[in-house]
Amino acid sequence: MNIAIIFAGGSGVRMGAGIPKQFLEINGKPILIHTMQLFQEHEEIDRIYLAMSKDYMDYAEALAEDYHIDKLAAIVPGGETAQDSIYNALIRAREENPEDSIVLIHDGVRPCVEYDVISENIESVKKYGSAITATLCYETILVSRDGRKVDDVPLRSESYAAQAPQSFYLKDILEAHEKIRVRENRYEGMVDACTIYRALGRQPHIVQGNRGNIKVTTPEDVYMFRALLQYRENEQAFGLTQPDRIASKMRRLRRKNER
Repeated sequence: MNIAIIFAGGSGVRMGAGIPKQFLEINGKPILIHTMQLFQEHEEIDRIYLAMSKDYMDYAEALAEDYHIDKLAAIVPGGETAQDSIYNALIRAREENPEDSIVLIHDGVRPCVEYDVISENIESVKKYGSAITATLCYETILVSRDGRKVDDVPLRSESYAAQAPQSFYLKDILEAHEKIRVRENRYEGMVDACTIYRALGRQPHIVQGNRGNIKVTTPEDVYMFRALLQYRENEQAFGLTQPDRIASKMRRLRRKNER
């Protein structure tokens, strides 16, 4: 069983919008629906669990029905922090699925992950037990502890930007969460599943992501997302490329025929 856990708990403060950013409509469709459709249309994903503020659960359920997201298994109420919310969704998933299911933890406002990246996350968990989607940094990264002076400059060839999905076996990531939750500081400093995993001395495996896999957080990100959608539409309209899932299926058929 392959499960998408989608966290959609943003308030839209940095966006400056009157509604949570995940519900902003881009090209006539909420960002959250753009994201959910990636997993709805992926042939290897079996179920979707959504974690969000209880104030918007009914609205999200109505949207899922309107856009025929029939892989949606449940919407669970969020917690005090993002990691609490994800934990709630993981607990619900454990109640309804085998513990050896693969879970792909994804941001509700990251609507551009490519079809093959999702597939490669699943394969990485099968082979290595984990998958952290990341891209190699093109810009120089600076480390500063006070925001004024440069404390370190990591090699650009060794610097990656973590993205999502971040994927694990359900039992493994739940065990990691439960060990962190009994600590005095709980999720303090735990920004994502990769951080939680490493805090327990475990070694997550990197999967190369696509550079357009942006997180829509600021108004500038909205313009970038619109441009990415337009770029994809132009490619398909003029026959420059095929939709991700069709191209992926053709590659798998070619590999099968070569055996």
